[in-house]
Amino acid sequence: MDSEIKEDIPVHEEFVLCGGVETQILKCGPWTDLFNEQSDNRSKLLIFIIPGNPGFSPFYVSFAKALHALTNKRFPVWAITYAGFAWARKDKKVLTALNDPNTQEIKDVYGLNGQIEHKIAFLRTYVPKEVKLILIGHSIGSYIALQILKRAPELPVIHTFLLFPTIERMSESPNGRIATPLLCWFRYVLYAANYLILKPCPEKIKLLLIKMAFQEISLTYLLHPFCLANAAYLGGQEMMQVVKRDDEIIKEHLSKLTFYYSQTDPWCPMKYYEDIKKAFPEGDIRLCEKKIPHSFVIHFSQEVACLVAEWLNNNLSKM
Repeated sequence: MDSEIKEDIPVHEEFVLCGGVETQILKCGPWTDLFNEQSDNRSKLLIFIIPGNPGFSPFYVSFAKALHALTNKRFPVWAITYAGFAWARKDKKVLTALNDPNTQEIKDVYGLNGQIEHKIAFLRTYVPKEVKLILIGHSIGSYIALQILKRAPELPVIHTFLLFPTIERMSESPNGRIATPLLCWFRYVLYAANYLILKPCPEKIKLLLIKMAFQEISLTYLLHPFCLANAAYLGGQEMMQVVKRDDEIIKEHLSKLTFYYSQTDPWCPMKYYEDIKKAFPEGDIRLCEKKIPHSFVIHFSQEVACLVAEWLNNNLSKM
């Protein structure tokens, strides 16, 4: 039944110029332009998904559809692709906001700081100031979401969900200890391997590999060497820069934060959950008891959407 409901939900793909980079946005629901919608029809709230790395919004289509359906289709659900992970086809128009400073180029836009500024620039440019925001950050997207709260306090964020949050000690985590030397020290070897193996690989084979795992929307960029190189570059910066948990920003916005940790997450192990729970006992910090993996969007989008939708349905009417 749920699959039938989700099939009826439109998903609109759009490309905009943001931070000097073509940026893919997937918009779930009937609202595609929050500026030009008539005031009576315009949604007063936007649910905004910030992916993990690799930052492809198509990974989150099933999650966005489920969340839209479970909140009775009341709010638009948008997901943003990271800068440098997708670009418009030749027949696809790229929208621009003329004479807006937020469309100017961002320094090192493919790095961690640049990706943060990229998301802030999008929200400032393409979302009306009066539209309230629900942020949903997954993995490193959680770190970016916290940085949005810190750097752009004028944005009307009413709540932020941090799903399987990699917000501290990334290089010390079980996966981080493996990834750090690969991403930081052998990165150029990975680059060369990507170009040597994937560049000559026929597109039909690439698409076949992708479709074996993902069905909803074409991920034609996923195995492109340029995208993989950007993912490795960003990952290396994550290992080096995401070290100390930002308790100051968490304390300041604690009432607007919900954390979801996993019992079996090699990127943010149980100790990280126990430490933050001890530091903020009054916070909404939850441990998922269903053993949902870190990469939940592959097979557990519905389950996580239910968790988020339950909070939204219970609390938004009170605001």
